[in-house]
Amino acid sequence: MTELLLEGKEITVSFGRGAEAFDAVRAASVTVSGGEAVGIVGESGSGKTTLARVLVGLQRPSAGEVRLEGERIFSAHNEQRMPRSERWKTQMIFQDPYSSLNPRMRVWQAVAEAVQVWHNLPKAAAREEALRLLQTMGISDDQARQFPKSLSGGQRQRVSVARALAPGPKVLIADEPTSSIDQSAQAQLLNLLRRLQTEQGLSIIFISHDLGLVRYLTSRVYVMQKGDIVETGETQAVMEQPQHPYTRLLIDSIPGRGNGAA
Repeated sequence: MTELLLEGKEITVSFGRGAEAFDAVRAASVTVSGGEAVGIVGESGSGKTTLARVLVGLQRPSAGEVRLEGERIFSAHNEQRMPRSERWKTQMIFQDPYSSLNPRMRVWQAVAEAVQVWHNLPKAAAREEALRLLQTMGISDDQARQFPKSLSGGQRQRVSVARALAPGPKVLIADEPTSSIDQSAQAQLLNLLRRLQTEQGLSIIFISHDLGLVRYLTSRVYVMQKGDIVETGETQAVMEQPQHPYTRLLIDSIPGRGNGAA
């Protein structure tokens, strides 16, 4: 059996105080093993992005902990950020590729910057590695010399993937990466993520409001509603025999399936 790689245990994230306090995530536990693709699905406001930010070390939980390769690296009791010695292992790509790239930097420079930060390479070597990563993502040398505004949304998202891969992570967390790109670019990105998983053994946590996309990429899925994980299991089994009414609602909302309920 594949070894457990990343584990979020009983994660709770609370915001506000007094009467205005609320839990964005409540006692959520998720795992991903080496080379596994796992989905977290739910509507906007379900808490899936907040949970992802905890797993990647960007948001401290109010309760719970994150373990990587069996070692606790982040918890509600830790006042510090996730240690740098561990942060390279878990990287994130975000919903809006344009906002995650510096518009004043050429594409290759944005990726080379990440390479230098994590590997401390000379500029020439960092540039060479950046171009290699971009070519792997289907970005040509000519496109790599452009500024982000000159690329399509799908191309910018693939640049974001290249930047996230610069440290050589073990887990890639993709937060709604297809929501701002067209259907053709969505298919290209999903195929790219699948290839990274199968060929490089990369573990992926794929976050989406669309169970149809999650079904294509993942083998297991967590369904979130209003901060709670309401259902989990093998993706195919959850799709074929959903146990929770909210899961059935999400399935019905897939175009061309069910009654089209939103």
